[in-house]
Amino acid sequence: MTEETVNINPDGSTTFDDAGTAGAEGESASEGDYDEEMMEEAVKGIDPAIYLLLAVILGGFFYILYVRKTREDDEYFSNYGKFNIKLPSEVDEYYAVKEKCINAGWEPGKPPKDKSNANGPHRVMAQALMKRAIADIPIVTFIQKESPGMNKLYAQSMCSVSQWRAYQNAENLVSTEVDEARSEADEIEPGWSQVIWRQAMQYHNMLKQKHEMEEKAVAETAAKKKVVEAKVNAAKMKIKAKEDEKTAAETAAQELIAAEEREKQSKKAFSSDGGVKKGFLEKKKKK
Repeated sequence: MTEETVNINPDGSTTFDDAGTAGAEGESASEGDYDEEMMEEAVKGIDPAIYLLLAVILGGFFYILYVRKTREDDEYFSNYGKFNIKLPSEVDEYYAVKEKCINAGWEPGKPPKDKSNANGPHRVMAQALMKRAIADIPIVTFIQKESPGMNKLYAQSMCSVSQWRAYQNAENLVSTEVDEARSEADEIEPGWSQVIWRQAMQYHNMLKQKHEMEEKAVAETAAKKKVVEAKVNAAKMKIKAKEDEKTAAETAAQELIAAEEREKQSKKAFSSDGGVKKGFLEKKKKK
């Protein structure tokens, strides 16, 4: 039971104090403080070395992931990636032609004596250089396409040093090739360097379009051929079906004739050899 204390206030009113309730509340508060103290002591009881060990483990895990990702990116961009660019074989072919023309008496920078000669050194050099420039167009356009994106990634520190170095190596290779082709163009025909790459792009697009049209024509021819072959095969199947039907009918007729012939032979043999003799069933006459 709880005890209640009556208090008389100066104004004549009375109030009641529940000693039991107050005690219970006091006990509850003390128990809560005890639980908090126990938790604090439990936390304080954990060795700080455990926290350090967990931090080291997590740090090592994330470091391994980072190293693996960086290594994969470096291998992609430096060794096997899209920036592992090589110049086309037409570059070496051009210098081989140039060496032959120089040995034949051609002098760089001098206009030809006879431009109409299709087999002259000037014409041969020009054709070889244009062939080289046309073959360079794919790598030139590739670097032009990749340049804005790579510069943006580098500016935002979103690519590794190896990635950026691989791109720069490819860009320098292509840039040097473009400058060398222009220099060679001026040696063949002064001023040609200003238009050679525009001409090479035009020729490249023309050849590409021609190649696509040829592939399309080949595909259409193959499709038409397939349709014709299907019709021929269908006609052959019809002919074969009729021939099979005719053969089956002839076979059935031959089998029917053979069966009738066997039946005739059987009746004939029965009547001559195996038939009932005349008078065999008649009674013998008495003497």
